[in-house]
Amino acid sequence: MSSSPFPRFASLLPSGLLPSGLLPSGLLLGGLLLGACTVPSADDSIAAVSDPAPAGSAGPGVALLGPTQIEGADGPLSPSETKALLVGIESDADAGSILTRHLAIEEKVAGTPLTADNKITVLQDGAETFRAIAAAIRGAEDHINLEYYTIEDVTLPGPAGGTVQLADLLIERRQAGVAVNILYDDYGSSDTPAEVFARLEAAGARLLAYHPIAPINPENVLTLNARDHRKILVADGRVAVVGGVNLSKSYESKSPGSDDDDDEAAEAAEKAAPLALTEPLPKDWRDTAIQLEGPVVAQVQELFRDHWRTEQGPALDESGFFPALAAEGDEVVRIIGSAPDEEIPRYYVALISALRGAEARAWISAAYFVPTPEQLEELIAASQRGVDVRLLLADRSDSQDAIAAAQSHYSDLLDAGIRIFETQDVVMHAKTVVIDGVWSAIGSSNFDFRSVVHNAEVEAIVLGAATGSALERIFEQGMAIATEIDAEAWEDERSFSERLRGFFSRRFEWLL
Repeated sequence: MSSSPFPRFASLLPSGLLPSGLLPSGLLLGGLLLGACTVPSADDSIAAVSDPAPAGSAGPGVALLGPTQIEGADGPLSPSETKALLVGIESDADAGSILTRHLAIEEKVAGTPLTADNKITVLQDGAETFRAIAAAIRGAEDHINLEYYTIEDVTLPGPAGGTVQLADLLIERRQAGVAVNILYDDYGSSDTPAEVFARLEAAGARLLAYHPIAPINPENVLTLNARDHRKILVADGRVAVVGGVNLSKSYESKSPGSDDDDDEAAEAAEKAAPLALTEPLPKDWRDTAIQLEGPVVAQVQELFRDHWRTEQGPALDESGFFPALAAEGDEVVRIIGSAPDEEIPRYYVALISALRGAEARAWISAAYFVPTPEQLEELIAASQRGVDVRLLLADRSDSQDAIAAAQSHYSDLLDAGIRIFETQDVVMHAKTVVIDGVWSAIGSSNFDFRSVVHNAEVEAIVLGAATGSALERIFEQGMAIATEIDAEAWEDERSFSERLRGFFSRRFEWLL
C-alpha cells in the first residue's frame, strides 16, 4: 500500500472541491498544501563527517569518528577483535574494501553501533513472516510491542495447524498478563474496522494512532504527509521482526509459486488498494522480513520506545524492555531508524555511501522506485565503473503513478548498463539492498523521495555473506518470475500515453 495519504484525504473532502486529472486529485491537494520538498544532500552529510579527501581522490576521506566500534553480548569488542571480525567479513566479499571505506561514515550518521553475536532468520513473503510473528506473540511473557504502518485483524497460523486472528491472539496474551502496546499509522490502518481497535483497548492494550487523518483539524493537515511506515514487532525485548511485511490481509494470499489458492484473500488484496486500477492487483505478494535475536534487539526496542514517547503515548511499564541479552549467533547488525523531522536522513546517507563503495554488484528490490537525483546518480555511476547493478521492480501497484514515474527513469538507467526486471503476476513489496554480497539492508524504506523525506522508517543493516547470500537467492528467484526490460526495445514500445503519464508523474514524484 502506498504511504501517500493524499488520495484518502481528498476523499474526505466535499465532492467536487478538487478537479479530476491525470494524477489523483489528492496529489494536487498535496502540492497546494505543501509545495515542493527538498531532499537533504547526502554529499553534505558525508562531507560533514569526513576529513578532506586526499589529493587526487575521487571521494571523501576517512570519517572523523575514527575506527568502527562493535558491541557484543559481553560489551564492546576490543580494537583487535573488531578488526579481525571485519577482515573476516570483507574476505567474503566479491570485491575489495566496501567495509573499510564505508563503515566509518555509516557509524557517524546511523546513530547506533554495530552489534555482534546476533542470530538472523530471513523470512520470505507473508507466510513465513506471519508464522514468526505468531510464534513471537504466543511466546511472550512480559510485553508485546507493535509498530506498523498497517495493522489489520489478520489470520495467523495456530499452534496445532489451525489458525487464529491477530486480535484474538493479542487479547489472549493480554489476559495472561502480557502488556500489549500498539503504535499504528492512522492512514495505513484506515481500513481496519474500529471495533478491532475497540476490542483490543477493552482488553487493556495500549493503542496510539500516528498522525490521525482529520481534515477539520489544522494540526493534522500540517502533519498529513508525515507517515509512520515502520514494521516492527518486539516480544519481551528478546525477539524482534522488522522488514517490509505489514500486518495486512493482503498477505493472506498465497506466496508466489505455491499451489494454494485463496479467493477471499485475493478479494481483500484488491479492496486494500486505495486508488482505482484498470486491472485488479495480483493476489500474490512478494516481500521480505527478518527475525532478530541477540543484542541488536535492544536497538529495535529503543526505536519503538523513543517513537512512542515522541508521539506522547501513555506511560508504559518499561521495566522488562531491556533484559540482558546473550549471544545468539554470529551476525553483525545495526538498526537505523529514520524520521521525517531529522536533519540528516540516516538510512539515506548510509545507502548513498554504500553504493559509492560498491565494487562488484548492487542488487536492489523496491516496491516503489521513485529515486532522488542523488540515488539516480549513484546507481548510474556504480554501473559505469563496472558494478553489476540490478533492479527488481514492480510492474503494477496500488500507485500506478509511482510506476509511471519509475518507468520514466528507465532509459537513463538502461543506457548506463543497469539491468531492470519487472515482476509479473505478483505484487512486489520487498525493500532490500545487497552490495558486494556482504552489506545488506532489509527494512521498510522504499527507493523513493517519500521514504527519505516524509516517512518514519526502520532498516536492519547486516554485515556478512550468510544473510547477503540468502537475500541474493531470493532476488534470483524474483528475477526468474520477472521480465527483463530490453534496452533497445524500451523506447520503441512505450506508447504516447505512457510517456505522458510518466512526464506528469515526475512532476509530483516527491509526493508519490
